[in-house]
Amino acid sequence: MLYALLGDLHSSIEDTKAVLDHIQQSAKDAKVLGLGDLYECTVSKKKAQTMSGIPLQKAAIVENDFENLLTFPSIRGNQEERITRVTGIERFTELPETMEIDGATLMHGHQFKWSVTWQPTFPPFKKSILFFGHSHESGLYHRNKKLPIRIRYGQPIALQEKQYGINVGSVVDHREWCLYDSNKRTVTFMCAPSVENG
Repeated sequence: MLYALLGDLHSSIEDTKAVLDHIQQSAKDAKVLGLGDLYECTVSKKKAQTMSGIPLQKAAIVENDFENLLTFPSIRGNQEERITRVTGIERFTELPETMEIDGATLMHGHQFKWSVTWQPTFPPFKKSILFFGHSHESGLYHRNKKLPIRIRYGQPIALQEKQYGINVGSVVDHREWCLYDSNKRTVTFMCAPSVENG
């Protein structure tokens, strides 16, 4: 099965629309799934520790034009958790923390331990692939180490019978997403073109 995996949208209408259009053009049969941080929380992590009861419109960037783009299932990220904490609104608690698909687990990534240089230490996982986001930096990992490969957008990477962590990159700012073919066991890092470079 084909999956189009995208994360870290952070309420960006233009970037999200560009990525969804790119998915439609290059993988229209793929099942689209979100990896969290759909929304941008406008309350800092530090302030969120002492705030509560804030109206949603003051705690997050929530626009109808953006919400109309969210037609796909998603897990939750740290932004949705922070919005829930400061508003008390339950709407984002309906999003699962993880999701299982053919041969892979989806998790946002804020649950990992991260080094000061943004290198993750993965929790134990049973499936052979763990797709994640959070750091906004696409990459392929094996045994908690980023593999020294140059990512070439649009070129499938055949995965061996090992466990991998795959950061799909971010929609916001980078317009990245990942195409996963569970039958062929390939991942293809993708990037929607920006207006400037067509």
